[in-house]
Amino acid sequence: MTDVQNLEERFQAKIDAEQKIEPKDWMPEKYRKTLIRQISQHAHSEVVGMLPEGNWITRAPNLRRKAILLAKVQDEAGHGLYLYSACETLGVSREQTIDDLLSGKAKYSSIFNDPTLSWADVGAIGWLVDGAAIVNQISLCRTSYGP
Repeated sequence: MTDVQNLEERFQAKIDAEQKIEPKDWMPEKYRKTLIRQISQHAHSEVVGMLPEGNWITRAPNLRRKAILLAKVQDEAGHGLYLYSACETLGVSREQTIDDLLSGKAKYSSIFNDPTLSWADVGAIGWLVDGAAIVNQISLCRTSYGP
């Protein structure tokens, strides 16, 4: 048995035992690339997700709503940075993931391409996206990758 086969068997045994894979653990390259793709897509969606709310900060109906939008934009930026950091633990630089986004190689949630022409659009997109994110993140908590 080769070293790679032995590593693959130990990796699969860990998965079968429902143990979490950590960044410094050996993992197949295809698994690592899939994680990078999924995590960076989520990071990009967080960052691009700031745009609908950010577009309305100066046009929000009152100071209280401006503050709420600022907090939401700051929250999304923090999520994006956290996820980019998770990608970095897998051996890809933040610059590379952002370059992939800007070149069109990487994807993000397309709902953020919809215009927010009215104050109601901001709320509707936020409600739909946050609801979908909760469903998505619950399933991500059950994955084999620890971080």
